[in-house]
Amino acid sequence: MLSPTTLARSSLEEMLESLRLRDNSDRPKDLPPALPSRPPSRARIRSGRWSAQPNFNTDSNSESGGEGQRKENELRVKRNTFWNKKRRKDVNVNSPYNVVAVEGIEGEERMEETGVLEGSDNIGYFIEKKLRVWCRQSNGVWVSGTIHSTSGEESFVSLANGNSKAGPILIAVNPFKDVQINGKDIVTTYKQKATDKPHVFAIAENAYNEMMNDGVNQSLMISGESGAGKTETAKFAVQYLAALGGGNVGIECQILQTSCILEAFGNSKTSMNDNSSRFGKFIEIHFTAAGKICGSKIRTCKHSRVVQLAAGERSYHIFYQLCAGAPQALRERLNLKMAKEYNYLAQSDCLVINGVDDAQRFLKFMETLDIFQISKGEQDQAFAMLAAVLWLGNISFHAIDYENHVEASNDEALINAARMIGCESHELKEALSARRIQTEEGNIVEKFTMSQAIDTRDALAKFIYASLFDWLVEQINNLLEVGKQHTGWSISILDIYGFESFKKNSFEQFCINYANERLQQHFNRHVFKLEQEEYELDGIDGVKVDFADNQECLDLFEKKPIGLLSLLDEDLHSPDANDATLANKLKQNLNGMACFKGDKGRVFGVRHFAGEVLYNTNDFLKKNQDSLNPELIELLSSCNGQLPQLFAIKMLNQTLEPATSLDSPNQSVSAKFKGKLFKLMQQLEKTKPHFICCIKPNRKQLPGMYEEDLVSQQLRCSGVLEAVRMSRSGYPTRMTHQEFADRYGFLLLETNESPDPLSISVAVLKQFNILPGMYQIGYTKLYLRIGLIGVLEDRRKQVLQTGKYTDEANKGSAFASQLHDGQLTAIIGLQSAIRGCLVRKHFSNSHKLITLRSKRKLVRENSEANDIPNEQSSAMAELQRRVVDAEASLGQKQQENATLQEQLQQYEAKMKKMEEQLQQSEAKMKKTEEQLQQSEAKMKKTEEMLRKQTAPLLASLAAAKKSEGSATAEVGRRENGVSSLVKEFEQQKQSFEDDINKTTQPASNMNSYEELRKLKRRFRAWKKDYKVRLKETTAIVRKHRHQDSDKTRKKWWPNRGKVLQNCGKSPS
Repeated sequence: MLSPTTLARSSLEEMLESLRLRDNSDRPKDLPPALPSRPPSRARIRSGRWSAQPNFNTDSNSESGGEGQRKENELRVKRNTFWNKKRRKDVNVNSPYNVVAVEGIEGEERMEETGVLEGSDNIGYFIEKKLRVWCRQSNGVWVSGTIHSTSGEESFVSLANGNSKAGPILIAVNPFKDVQINGKDIVTTYKQKATDKPHVFAIAENAYNEMMNDGVNQSLMISGESGAGKTETAKFAVQYLAALGGGNVGIECQILQTSCILEAFGNSKTSMNDNSSRFGKFIEIHFTAAGKICGSKIRTCKHSRVVQLAAGERSYHIFYQLCAGAPQALRERLNLKMAKEYNYLAQSDCLVINGVDDAQRFLKFMETLDIFQISKGEQDQAFAMLAAVLWLGNISFHAIDYENHVEASNDEALINAARMIGCESHELKEALSARRIQTEEGNIVEKFTMSQAIDTRDALAKFIYASLFDWLVEQINNLLEVGKQHTGWSISILDIYGFESFKKNSFEQFCINYANERLQQHFNRHVFKLEQEEYELDGIDGVKVDFADNQECLDLFEKKPIGLLSLLDEDLHSPDANDATLANKLKQNLNGMACFKGDKGRVFGVRHFAGEVLYNTNDFLKKNQDSLNPELIELLSSCNGQLPQLFAIKMLNQTLEPATSLDSPNQSVSAKFKGKLFKLMQQLEKTKPHFICCIKPNRKQLPGMYEEDLVSQQLRCSGVLEAVRMSRSGYPTRMTHQEFADRYGFLLLETNESPDPLSISVAVLKQFNILPGMYQIGYTKLYLRIGLIGVLEDRRKQVLQTGKYTDEANKGSAFASQLHDGQLTAIIGLQSAIRGCLVRKHFSNSHKLITLRSKRKLVRENSEANDIPNEQSSAMAELQRRVVDAEASLGQKQQENATLQEQLQQYEAKMKKMEEQLQQSEAKMKKTEEQLQQSEAKMKKTEEMLRKQTAPLLASLAAAKKSEGSATAEVGRRENGVSSLVKEFEQQKQSFEDDINKTTQPASNMNSYEELRKLKRRFRAWKKDYKVRLKETTAIVRKHRHQDSDKTRKKWWPNRGKVLQNCGKSPS
């Protein structure tokens, strides 16, 4: 339903007075009831400016018949003047509430046709002045509403409803320690209404009662800064609702267990909170008509933050839990390592949380998957997707040409990532290194630069993780699906990421704080705006509270075409745009707005409701695009795994949707985020909100510490202080005149008042001497100050308790006084006869009963005397049978014990033999290690000798090259020969070292000693051959040097004998 807008009191009085005067003689019975006149002390002075307005005519002859049956709530209006155009209120597309209004125009209730309004400009007058009209519902009840728009001969009426105001606001302070105020005994206390102290359970109880009594959906809005305790508060609320609505085969237990999966995949550690929600969750709990839980549904609003972490932060909990707690079989299957070895996790230098055991939480996580009936195969696939994300972060790239093009390295990370996804490593390598572009001439392969390749890799990792999260939520919703007992009643719990402000704020904080601005506007709308509007619509004066409206900040984000979100999306389509140009563009276009602040460089500030935050535009455009290449989607669709195929199919289906769809991949991240946020706000608008404001007492997250300035700032920014002031100056308790009269009318001592509800209400207030300042009387409701309803309730309970029997006696006396004397005598005689008959019948039955009891007693005594010997004999036989059974059982146990003893001795002997074999293996391995060390020493010694042998040759060649210019070609050939020998030496050295390492690995199944002997023989053979070739090369060099002059020969060949002598030695 649409909430009505502004109402002019005097205009409504004029309209009603006109209707009364015109139809006083022959008013039909189905006309709407007249509004009661207000007391003179409360009435306004009528304005004279409406006196010239035309009167309104009504025609009671409603049309009937026609093609089909009209909807019972349809209202048609004939217009014969210049007002006969279509009139629709302009809709601001940037407001989620107006989106609801547009939908409501087509879906709202239309009233039954009861009359036709005629006149010169009646309809236009009604719409222009926003006057209210009466409409009759299908149940015959008349309600007031406002004509919203017209189309043809139809008018769309927005009915007033009583679901606009918010319930009480709870302030919950995070104690940063375990407090025993949320256990089962406390739940029982609030269920039995044994206490009314402020508590999360009390808010949930209030919402549950209003849902059951009024049939209106409820919502719990949990707000607060990061670290204020919103997640735990939401779990307490779910806990209490599960206790209230329990009874459907454990579904309430499953709802409680959802937090384990959602927190593992959606929460992480930040500098402000060890369990910070990095997503928003909206949990709908549905109830049957009997108040039992019949199902639930979870919606999420998230932005994946897997690839980048700030200092002191952790990624999502599930990664660390998997690395720490995965069983050995799972670790081997996924080739898992420790968290510090994955780039995505190690980049922030924060791997653990004090006091948290990630391994233990992973075991609990796996138990929760079993509760939600996720099979072992599906669990293994989900864990493989998580491992794929981690391995993707370790994939590196190297340059392949001089144009900075790169390709993925064929390393362990690429191979494992491809295996986890279910594709070949070369396919993943090609998808991460290049993309295909379709042209008129065909497909062109464009290779990636380093930044493009990294962005593609990160986009794939984020897509896999976000799709896996959505898949898990879908599995949970399938299990908790609402059954046939669904009545449409539900209580929703909203737990969304809190307001964030760090030293360096990026795109993530930008989106989070925008969402908090929209939620704060929802709070202001229901606590202040709609409350104030209700006072004005019902003619209540003197209630006005100023509050900090954040509408300007929302306009800064959402305004089109010049707003933060619009300008950000606009730069995505500009090829020359970058983070620096984005910052300059924002400053040029938004410097005139009150909530925007330009700063140096790429920094800009926004004045949020919770304080000013400075944002840095670095990576804004990159994070806002977050697109996935078609090659990657094609790769996932061709994988062997079921989950990658599902993810790809879902993405392909989204590409077929129009760009305006919330799930369309053509939209930017900010546009999708805004669309999901608006959808969430529309869902909240259909419920009555109850607000829980979570407060963080100190910044150090320590128990027992209270920072007054911090708490005051949170209360002030969240609007709680203004809400308290409005509650004190306003009238939080309100009831319609009819409800008040029905509930408290019997308290009147005198019944000579007018029977209309307003007169009865006023008489009750006067009887109890309620001061005029403690209440106000509106057109439709009675408004009471705080505490006044408690006084009336106490008096009502007292009268009901003390006057119950008196009332019954009075009713009996009144009935007796109306009878004639003869009738009274006859009634008394009849009563006497009936009583006598009943007494005689009772006496006869009593005598028969006594006789029967005496006979039964005598028979029972005789039977017991005869049965005593039989009972003794049967008891003895039973004891003997038990003794025999016990002896047989004892013999059997002794035999089993002997067998077990024999098996134990055999096992001990086997264990002793295995220990001896293990000792022998250790000794052999120790000997092998010593031989290996000796071999390494010999290899090093051989390397040094060969280096010394080849050094003179290289020196001689260098000298020859310098002195002989004419023999350059020949020297080059000789130099190539020597260089090939040096290169061969280096290669063989590396080969021998690798073979030695492979042979001595502990996991190797080969015989280490035998392999070392083979390696030694191969080394000696190569050394012998190498020695021969080295001598030949030396001889060739010496032969050519003999042809040179003696002077030259003395310069570069003085030590030839020494070199040859060294070459002739055999290395050890």
